[in-house]
Amino acid sequence: QVQLVESGGGLVQTTGSLRLSCAASGRPSSTYTMGWFRQAPGKEREFVAAISRSDSTTNYAASVKGRFTISRDNAENTVYLQMNSLKIEDTAVYYCAARPLFSDRYTYWGQGTQVTVSS
Repeated sequence: QVQLVESGGGLVQTTGSLRLSCAASGRPSSTYTMGWFRQAPGKEREFVAAISRSDSTTNYAASVKGRFTISRDNAENTVYLQMNSLKIEDTAVYYCAARPLFSDRYTYWGQGTQVTVSS
């Protein structure tokens, strides 16, 4: 089992940048595929980015590709989401999640961190 705590959210103007962090405790985050999701007001939660457990392969939602970068520091048990060129439509609560080996579901979730992008 792993516990996840996000940080780094806040208020930023359009075209600005933020870096979100997800600190894992319990089992090492290196044993999980890690993902970032977001949920905007009145919308369903959506996938943002993921990084694999094994070779750190990454994938991104089309809406953030080229602007966001997911990375992991296994020594620090932390996953990051670097967000550049932020847009108003990036405003959402961002969640970190962990998917165990041999599972097709993200089983563990953080409490979320608010990102608000203003004009």
